[in-house]
Amino acid sequence: MFSRHALLLAAAAIALAGCGSAQVAAAPAEQSPAVAAPALTITDPWVKTAKKGMSAAFGTLVNNTDAEVTIVSGASPLSPKIELHEVVESGGKMIMRPKEGGFDIPAHGTHELRPGGDHIMLMGVAQEVLPGARIPFTLTVKGGKPLEFTAIGKDFAGGKEDYQPGMGHK
Repeated sequence: MFSRHALLLAAAAIALAGCGSAQVAAAPAEQSPAVAAPALTITDPWVKTAKKGMSAAFGTLVNNTDAEVTIVSGASPLSPKIELHEVVESGGKMIMRPKEGGFDIPAHGTHELRPGGDHIMLMGVAQEVLPGARIPFTLTVKGGKPLEFTAIGKDFAGGKEDYQPGMGHK
């Protein structure tokens, strides 16, 4: 024995609840589509200034995917030969050598390229790299799209790295 007023209130509540559900369901369609981040990026890329011979490029590789990404090689018009390098201890000395298998960047992770650590080695640089120079690079990604970026020339004395032949370079 509901009053007519109570029945109308109940019917209105049910109708409003139904409308509320419809609005919630429709909300995602009204939002702007998300812009997908590139699979691989690099932050703060730079190249050590050099007169000629050897230099190196640095920055932080950022993997925006759900799977590990591997950089297997690199190229730049600045250098006819580029190698992916690591710095390791050998016989009590720190040496540079090619990084077997390339640089692995974990899913949703980063991989730092830095002086005294992993880096992109430029060999046979024939033109001077001045501060502020803009140097294009392309990194080859195993099974993926290449990463193209521009690194900026930067003076760096750092930890006494010498990217010239015969300086602990293998």
